Amino acid sequence: MEKFIDLGLSNQLVDSISKQGFDTPTEIQKKSIPIILERKDVIAESFTGSGKTLAFGCGIIEQVQPGKGLQALVLTPTRELAEQVKQSLWDLAVGKQIKIMAVYGGVSIKPQITKLPKTEVVIATPGRFLDHLARRTVNTSKIKVIVLDEADCMLDMGFIEDVQKIMESCPHNRHTMMFTATVSPRLRKLAQNQLKKPQEVFVGNHVDPKKLKQEYYRISNKSKISLLLHLFKEEPSSLAIVFCNTRRKTDYVAKNLNKNNIEAIAIHGGLSQNRRLKNIKAFEDNRFRILVCTDVASRGIHIDNVSHIYNYDIPGDSTDYVHRIGRTARAGEEGKVVNLLSPDERAEFTNILRSKKQFSIKCIENPPFKSVELVGNPGRSRPGRSRPGRNNFKRGNNKFKRGNNFKRGKKNFKQGGSAPKGHRGRTRAGSNRGFRGNKRSHGNR
Repeated sequence: MEKFIDLGLSNQLVDSISKQGFDTPTEIQKKSIPIILERKDVIAESFTGSGKTLAFGCGIIEQVQPGKGLQALVLTPTRELAEQVKQSLWDLAVGKQIKIMAVYGGVSIKPQITKLPKTEVVIATPGRFLDHLARRTVNTSKIKVIVLDEADCMLDMGFIEDVQKIMESCPHNRHTMMFTATVSPRLRKLAQNQLKKPQEVFVGNHVDPKKLKQEYYRISNKSKISLLLHLFKEEPSSLAIVFCNTRRKTDYVAKNLNKNNIEAIAIHGGLSQNRRLKNIKAFEDNRFRILVCTDVASRGIHIDNVSHIYNYDIPGDSTDYVHRIGRTARAGEEGKVVNLLSPDERAEFTNILRSKKQFSIKCIENPPFKSVELVGNPGRSRPGRSRPGRNNFKRGNNKFKRGNNFKRGKKNFKQGGSAPKGHRGRTRAGSNRGFRGNKRSHGNR
């Protein structure tokens, strides 16, 4: 059986990996690490949980040297994933005296400005890193390694232009790695422009269908909470994740579970970064058995001992479905996925069944359960996704158009000024472009 030492890694990295309890490389690690150590550009297709962070992390730690400025940049779609990658690289870099930091929005930029000049490895979300480029608070001239982690997700969220600008600000003579769940035509076009003769690595689905039991219930939207409570009480689990399509629905489900003595905690993009990290930590430490979340938690976040996945809302496409169920049945363990299917979600569910024929999802007859009194308003059921790049919005008779003056009631928002309250656009430092519209909108996750 092949070991990490057989892949050509240094003794320092082999020791660090061994201390983490890893002995045998995964398929993505066996296929990609030898190519990465040769400093060839890589496109690797692999789902969450396959061990890709360790694979590209080895390439970074082998190349980066202490005290020589920023040399490696990892771009991730979410703040949570940035923090997790940072921790993984810290564990790999034990004994090498390399400074590693995560850079993302939602927190003060001043501490980041102070630390960046002394850092060799940065894991960043595209928006905040672009802010630093605009402020000239980061020096990219010495970067020799770039990694796009969950690249397909970054493109889906509308980050493609930001990613291109960041990559173009870095030296052309660099080592570039792209890790993704699916290689779409847009992603391949980006690779053609930014990578040099990339080696392609493909790894099959990390979820073992034989270890994963999947089922669904036909249920009305108003009865979903009652059925969910019944299932939690009747079927014990170690840790369970409940996925919803919107922030509002996430809060609604968590509130009703807690009201009925099921301790649950929520995470979504509307919470502050510190709150999100604290909630994830509380779930990992088993202080809460149920995590209710949007898809922000299905991309790249590794949480051990998740035995059950509940899709309170059916996701909009099969890729999101696979990422959700990939949180369980990992490393040879068994897992269970329960889908609560309402009449207005049948089209999405049918598409998932058609595209993922290797999965067997069994219809279960609804058990007798007690209806409970509900609190709060769940809002809309479907994932209200906006198309990346769409920047025209209508609210009543008012129009918000990119590049023009903005009107809302009696208030005027001029170019270079503040965006309307509640909007996700932002003004870059040192720029007079003003409101950027809804480029990164991905629903209200």
